[in-house]
Amino acid sequence: MESKTCDAFERLNTILDTLRRECPWDRGQTMKSLRYLTIEEVHELSEAIVAGNTDDLKKELGDLAMHILFYCKIAEDEGLFSQADVYNAICDKLISRHPFIYDKENYHGENWEQLKMREGRRNVLEGVPATLPTLVKTIRMQEKVAGSTENTRQATEMTEEEYGQRLFDLVDWGRRHGLNADDALCAANRRFAEKHTDR
Repeated sequence: MESKTCDAFERLNTILDTLRRECPWDRGQTMKSLRYLTIEEVHELSEAIVAGNTDDLKKELGDLAMHILFYCKIAEDEGLFSQADVYNAICDKLISRHPFIYDKENYHGENWEQLKMREGRRNVLEGVPATLPTLVKTIRMQEKVAGSTENTRQATEMTEEEYGQRLFDLVDWGRRHGLNADDALCAANRRFAEKHTDR
């Protein structure tokens, strides 16, 4: 890691320590009080990615990095775990999920989802947050089920713009027929989850 990166991280670390000591708002924050703000930051980051604005992307990544460090500070203050515990946990996970690099002798061709199942998950959909936006949840559930059984991706002649227009038209068709697209998709998600959590 470059020294300027280490210096910048230490600068943020020091600023957060100062704010936790001297700013009443920062001192009063808890993990629960930050939760909704973090959700907002994630959505802002998502918008910056879609817009492709480098300045906004840098700013939103910074906001999210600050939130992650903020949670670590709160956890340390409460004696729950340290920053090092957080970084080591993700390092351990990355190593475990990449046996074809770190544990070649015991790697038998499993893909990402199959490796997670080997870690003790009860079903492939475990870990999909219930509170994800409906369409995002649909995409993630389908990816996880497909990822546990296949590694191929077939080419399509439809462009992203054409696909988006078809989705838009389908939502409009539902509206004109008294059907709410989000409600309908929520119900489909529930049926899909029930079918695949029994496996």
